[in-house]
Amino acid sequence: MSESRLRPVDLARGQGLSTQAIRNYEEAGILPPADRTPSGYRVYTGLHVMALRAFAALAPGHGHQTATAIMRAVNEDAVEVALAIVDDSHLQLRDDRRTLTAVEQALRDLAGTEPVVSRAAGAFVGPLARQLGVKPATLRKWEQAGVVRPRRDPSTGYRVYSPADVRDARLAHQLRRGGYLLDQIAPLLDRVRTAGGVAPLEAMLEDWHDRLTGRARAMLSGAAELDAYLRERTGTRSPGGRG
Repeated sequence: MSESRLRPVDLARGQGLSTQAIRNYEEAGILPPADRTPSGYRVYTGLHVMALRAFAALAPGHGHQTATAIMRAVNEDAVEVALAIVDDSHLQLRDDRRTLTAVEQALRDLAGTEPVVSRAAGAFVGPLARQLGVKPATLRKWEQAGVVRPRRDPSTGYRVYSPADVRDARLAHQLRRGGYLLDQIAPLLDRVRTAGGVAPLEAMLEDWHDRLTGRARAMLSGAAELDAYLRERTGTRSPGGRG
């Protein structure tokens, strides 16, 4: 397949891209370097077609930046580096699944209960930030967005987070790890507070499950195209297969 000779426009049309995008992809290392004609024009081959297909398949599951890093490593013959990047991306997906499980557990713990709000004791911004693994400035940003609503100690002016505030902060932290924006989280937590239940989050959790499943399926598709590209580059069979 790699013996065919293609112009940039031929390669671009095959994937619905512009010729500038093809040049950008080559400069980024997504595509291997093109040969040049005596007059300096780029000439691509079927190998470039496979590289482009591999990148297009990898991006939905791994993201554009990670997919670029994978392809760049492959095209530099650093296959082990590329596979390590793939491994890390799969680990991130696993962690995201665990995050979703933690959110669901937090909501189950919350359902049907009303936390006791103590006016005598609470957490300050520094200790709470350390518990969550975020910066105090992050909690202040969440407060500005309406995600958390700590009271102020009348004598010191310090922010004091009640048990309910701590719960909301923990839930917001998990949702942020799941990829949700503050302007999506704030109204949901407000509805949870008002309704006294977690039903408003059910649609979000279902969507979160669907997105994780979609990423996992996309990773499978990306792996198949990447394996095909690797076999074409090296002229080898897929391990354990007939290739």
